[in-house]
Amino acid sequence: MTGARPRVLVVDDHPLFRFGLCTVLAAEPSVDLVGEAATGAEAIAAARELTPDVVVMDVHLPDMTGIDAARAIVGERVGTGVLVLTMFNDSESVFAAMRAGARGYLLKGSGQDEIVRAVHAVGRGEAIFGPDIATRVLGFFNAGPEVPGPVFPELTTREREVLALIADGVSNSGIAAKLSLSPKTVRNHVSSIFTKLHVADRAQAIVRARKAGLGDGH
Repeated sequence: MTGARPRVLVVDDHPLFRFGLCTVLAAEPSVDLVGEAATGAEAIAAARELTPDVVVMDVHLPDMTGIDAARAIVGERVGTGVLVLTMFNDSESVFAAMRAGARGYLLKGSGQDEIVRAVHAVGRGEAIFGPDIATRVLGFFNAGPEVPGPVFPELTTREREVLALIADGVSNSGIAAKLSLSPKTVRNHVSSIFTKLHVADRAQAIVRARKAGLGDGH
């Protein structure tokens, strides 16, 4: 940051929200609002031309995600910090933004003072997250290793066993023998599997199962 007042570029595709945020930042004497943009392409071009210290970026943009735009901006100018300000609080968006080089992540609805503090923090090179996001980040790092869930979690354990045998090319009568089930029970399981996996026949079920690692020697 070149001075005490961070130079800020606002990027959001909602005109009213962008206007409101720009109005707040323009009225803040400790911040220098240098521009605004409504799309990812505009943001990248504006960041290149205006060399802001901080880009306040929404995740949802009409031409690309704010995360992709952030990655491009940070890739071109490491000195520019990205503060994500969005409605999306899912873990995937949060960690994708971090991997793209964003230094901060706040939710829309944050107070004006909180946004201004975050702008200054990001401008100083610090990382900052809203309370809900910070809790999510800490929870991720404090949790143990993630245990992968079963493939096709919509299926019951017995249905997954049947599907694995289908993927190995076993007939209904063969499945009945291997699992000690009646032929009718096997037919019911197969019908349920087709419905839950949205497949029309056995061939499609085999393709889905083998792509997921079932059957064929797996």
